[in-house]
Amino acid sequence: MGEIFVLVEHRKGEIRDISYEMIFKADALCKELSHSLTAVLMGAPGEPFVQDIAERVDKVLLIEDDRLKEFNADLYKGILLKLLEEHKPYMVLLPHSAWGMDLAPALAVKAGLPLATDCVDIVVDEGKPKAVRMIYTGKIFSRVALKDSEIYLFTIRASAFPPDKPEGRTAEVVRVDIPAGLAEPTRQLLGFEDAGAGEVDITQADLLVSVGRGVGEQENIDVFKELAEKMCGLLSCSRPVVDKNWLPKYHQVGTSGKSVKPKVYMAFGISGAFQHVAGITGAGTVIAVNKDKKAPIFRVADYGVVDDIFNVVEALKEKLGG
Repeated sequence: MGEIFVLVEHRKGEIRDISYEMIFKADALCKELSHSLTAVLMGAPGEPFVQDIAERVDKVLLIEDDRLKEFNADLYKGILLKLLEEHKPYMVLLPHSAWGMDLAPALAVKAGLPLATDCVDIVVDEGKPKAVRMIYTGKIFSRVALKDSEIYLFTIRASAFPPDKPEGRTAEVVRVDIPAGLAEPTRQLLGFEDAGAGEVDITQADLLVSVGRGVGEQENIDVFKELAEKMCGLLSCSRPVVDKNWLPKYHQVGTSGKSVKPKVYMAFGISGAFQHVAGITGAGTVIAVNKDKKAPIFRVADYGVVDDIFNVVEALKEKLGG
């Protein structure tokens, strides 16, 4: 029986959703391949989230050191190289985030291992893993084969998988010492600023009411904002709305905005360009309203309404009590 590694990403004392999403996918792969699931968790001593991870995997390799309170690619690379040498996992899943994009290429080069980045899925074909990636700015899904290797590296796109907790796994926590002679990092974190932060975080919403070019005028957006509030959701939008400066960029969904995974995604007046659709692949139920019955959004919608968006929003508000 082999082993699949998942590198846990955390920030400011909290596990990032991408970690849970990778564990969900790794769990499916482990069941298919009869492998065990191991989380690699590096952090400062006494981090509170160790037990949460332990309830989702078979083993936690815990490396604690004050220098690991914040991510440092130099330290992570040195530690992972030692772990790969000792455990030889079948594959390693890393987040396709600022962490992963900094760490994964350097790790692959140093270890001489194949790497597939920004994966939206991993499939096993004739006993070999293949990466599923989006190409031509999201128009086509490609299946990428890697050269034969003892270990394969993948970075996983955020929201490609649900963050659901796997069933039937309880881990032993194995404390691992930092390798002796590990070189001191050549860089140091001075501070952290989330450039994408705004008044709301649409990536955490269970329900999104999203508007597109079909909203017509900036003044009309308040109608949909009111609907979102009545439904205890958040307002989001497609790129044209941001380009017209009708809403701030932190409301934007899509490849140049944010990937979202609400339980319900309501698209009003959104045509459904592939850049936008790529940002809602993690959504549970997609409801589209558009007066153009040929709008591409209907190809990915679970429910579609061909009508004027204002007729529909007013009918919904009336049902909700005003």
